Amino acid sequence: MRVFNGELYLAEALDSILAQTHRALEVLVVDDGSTDGTAKLVGGYGEKVCYLWQSNAGPAAATNLGLRAARGDFVAFLDADDVWHADKLARQLERFQSRPELDLSVTHVQNFWIPELAEEAAKFRHHRIAKPLPGYSTVTLLARRNLFETVGHFNSALQHGGDSDWFLRAAKHGVVMELLPDVLVYRRLHRTNRSRILAAASRDEYLELVRSEIERARCLGKTNDGGMRRGS
Repeated sequence: MRVFNGELYLAEALDSILAQTHRALEVLVVDDGSTDGTAKLVGGYGEKVCYLWQSNAGPAAATNLGLRAARGDFVAFLDADDVWHADKLARQLERFQSRPELDLSVTHVQNFWIPELAEEAAKFRHHRIAKPLPGYSTVTLLARRNLFETVGHFNSALQHGGDSDWFLRAAKHGVVMELLPDVLVYRRLHRTNRSRILAAASRDEYLELVRSEIERARCLGKTNDGGMRRGS
């Protein structure tokens, strides 16, 4: 779990990890330079949670620090303001047992609004973001740890699009992935979501990722066409 000044919802997120029906857990919290009560809160969990700290470097760098410290065969991720279903890991691990060729599993995610944003929740009641969504993001991901040796870690130069960039690279490597129909992650919408307070920067970074991917595909298409002409 990566966290930056997330003490408000952190305990609920940690409790949802510790309440997993799959009990063989190594819980790592990476504090990305928090200045609130995050360290004290995590300390209250004692040996149940391993606490790691780094100077503020962004979510991708924090995730990478956790990956380097992880020792299990599988890794999963949760943000400090979100919550896992109690059976998340168990259901996903069942799929790896059923499909030995599987590299990663993702699930659907359900957004929910804090009570203070009830008016916003009502406004979006019939919008797609109020319905279960395919969760191609780290909060739903369960992956074999050695997969990161193939795909690489998260791009720490990206402050918002690190998840999307990694999934694009995973697809390029032809990894075997499966999307479960189950809603196993609940994403909290509140006043200080990064996507809310840094909306413009987030949008710009995602657009640049899309632009780069389109350009890469265009160049690849030209190369393939040229190769066919030279070989004809």
